[in-house]
Amino acid sequence: MAKKSMIEREKKRQKLVDLYAAKRVALKQIANDDTKPMEERFKARLKLAKLPRNSSATRLHNRCQLTGRPHAYYRKLKISRIALRDLGSSGQIPGMVKSSW
Repeated sequence: MAKKSMIEREKKRQKLVDLYAAKRVALKQIANDDTKPMEERFKARLKLAKLPRNSSATRLHNRCQLTGRPHAYYRKLKISRIALRDLGSSGQIPGMVKSSW
């Protein structure tokens, strides 16, 4: 199980990303538009730099919904391989059977 502080930090980052997503997109469009004057694009980049760092989507890290494990994460299921194995062994995932020989 991951530390609770790491799980909570990731939740906080996700909230910031959701909060600032529209503002970031608008500023990036202005900053990357070649038809706008240089001063306006520069101001947009400065405003973008003043936003909180944790509001950037690239700072998010995928974590298991059950255990908080950051590695071996299945995006489709949103759980780690270890949690998937435990759920499969206990018969909680329909159609999945753990192999044994």
